[in-house]
Amino acid sequence: MSQPARRRLSAAARSERLTALLFVSPWIVGFLLFEVYPLSMAAYYSFCDYSVLRAPVWIGAMNYTGLMADDVFWKSLANTGFYAALAIPFGMVVAIGLALLLNTKVRGMAVYRTVFFLPSLVPTIPLAVLWLWVFNGEHGVLNTVLATVGVKGPNWLSDVNWSKPALILMALWGAGNAMVIYLAGLQDVPQEMYEAAELDGARWWARTRHVTLPMLSPVILFNGIMGIIGALQVFAEPYVMFPGGAPARSTYFYTMYLFDNAFLYHKMGYACAMGWIMFVIILGLTLLALRLSEKHVHYQGA
Repeated sequence: MSQPARRRLSAAARSERLTALLFVSPWIVGFLLFEVYPLSMAAYYSFCDYSVLRAPVWIGAMNYTGLMADDVFWKSLANTGFYAALAIPFGMVVAIGLALLLNTKVRGMAVYRTVFFLPSLVPTIPLAVLWLWVFNGEHGVLNTVLATVGVKGPNWLSDVNWSKPALILMALWGAGNAMVIYLAGLQDVPQEMYEAAELDGARWWARTRHVTLPMLSPVILFNGIMGIIGALQVFAEPYVMFPGGAPARSTYFYTMYLFDNAFLYHKMGYACAMGWIMFVIILGLTLLALRLSEKHVHYQGA
């Protein structure tokens, strides 16, 4: 190729790269402004005494050391861990169970799928207000139903032993989102595998255990990781239903304490440090889930 031709080709390649960069530049600018810059400043403020109203003052790792000695920090972290440890597995079991039921071929199945999915579309705040009425200790729907079978229901909203279980029970109401994803995964399970299992004499539970769940394992892993992220960041429901983490801070979750530090106590640097600690916890649990899943997740064609 002659030198002029190479120069023309090089000029055309540079022009194409420039055009491509111009097309993606809105995304690049948005990413830098709304992702990189906030994260960088949050990392910097976590090492500062910063109240938003005054200029940040560098204090080193004092925010982090202060958190390690903060009883409320550990209380909120324990509450969040307890909630996540129960809400995630229970939510997965309910969602998978519903998906298995709704994957059967019966008349009107589209209506049933819609009915079970609709609760997940209810906005968070109205949902929390609705469950305040459901969990009312004296006139609530749940205790009224329990009374019809001779069971005296607890005071869900003011008993420290039942406040977090109430929130976990409420979390199952929104299992419709995960259910739809599981249902989509079930549609991709090859029917030949079920037929082969039936020929081998496998009953329903054996087919579920040895065919359905292994083929559904990538979806279970995905929903498990999303559940970890969502459960550790639970905020709106307890904030509306249990102001201040009542009773006795039994529902004072990590994000509520972070929010109060940032916007009630004006300790933005302290809140940024809490945010980065939560990021490390979520990242660590996500990596742990991925590591533990290596021998248990089966991908089609892999």
